[in-house]
Amino acid sequence: MTLEEGRRVRLAADLAIGEAVAGEAGGPGEPGTVVGLLSLGAGIEGTVERVDGELPEAAEVREYLRLKALFDDYGHTMPQASRDRLAAQLAELEPQWTAHQARGSLLTVRVRWDNGLVLDGAHQHVLTPL
Repeated sequence: MTLEEGRRVRLAADLAIGEAVAGEAGGPGEPGTVVGLLSLGAGIEGTVERVDGELPEAAEVREYLRLKALFDDYGHTMPQASRDRLAAQLAELEPQWTAHQARGSLLTVRVRWDNGLVLDGAHQHVLTPL
């Protein structure tokens, strides 16, 4: 899905935003006690205000890319045992790389919901276009 500024979207799943914490003594509980949770229900609609950009790749994906470049560039010059060890490391990271390619790059956006709430840094996978 391509997200762009001004596009209408719907929240695809319930989203727990954070906890409300009692900050002073004498409140509903002791200081620092959780007193509530804000949730947005699936189906709420809003408008994309800003597209922030791509999320960084997972550490496993970056490591796979690093090792793959090493293997492609210098594998032919390595001793057999080192080349085999590197190939085993690549094989171990292959599932994360495959999942990353299938998912594609992830964007974060700022969405203003119709009820007035604003969600900043929302991942694109929790939104569906209208």
